[in-house]
Amino acid sequence: MNTAQATIPSGYMQDARGRLVPEDQVREQDKLRDQCVTDLVKQAQAISQQLTEFKRTALADIADLLQIAADKYEVTLGGKKGNVSLSSYNGRYKIQRVFAEQIQFSEELEAAQQLFAECLDKWTENADVNIRALVDRAFRTTRSGQIKTAELLGLLQLEINDTDWQRATNALKDSIRVGGSTVYVRVYERIDDTDKYRQIALDLASV
Repeated sequence: MNTAQATIPSGYMQDARGRLVPEDQVREQDKLRDQCVTDLVKQAQAISQQLTEFKRTALADIADLLQIAADKYEVTLGGKKGNVSLSSYNGRYKIQRVFAEQIQFSEELEAAQQLFAECLDKWTENADVNIRALVDRAFRTTRSGQIKTAELLGLLQLEINDTDWQRATNALKDSIRVGGSTVYVRVYERIDDTDKYRQIALDLASV
């Protein structure tokens, strides 16, 4: 329990500035809002802890299963990145362990952006409108200031036979840094009798 919360005397509430306010001086609407938020946060904390424990258990169980098979055949399983997909005997359920690399960009990204801009300016009227839109969108950050990694990497898939464009893509490649990896556990269930699966949602955005 939070120490500050534990020391609040009976009959008082603590405001955002840390001041103690007698409960009879707090509006009922403020009390209702405080109760609603506090209750939901406690539930969220409990669910978060359960998800953490589930992920820990799932990764340990998957690792044990792979180790048993590896010991039997004296090989290393899981591939270079450690990705693996496991299915139940009846094929109804599937669990994947997926390692995703965390892509970051160095200061050379600004040089790449300038080179792309110069390339498009050189083409002027002959520049493909769709390509210009792709470049503009790729270098436009999100509202929170995050770089759109997928869209930047998408520029590398465009095969354009132009020296300046290739210089720009080379600068973009040089700016890429791999800052480690994150492991995910994804759980799937077969959709009826089809060969398709739906992912069992384990995050709020998916439910």
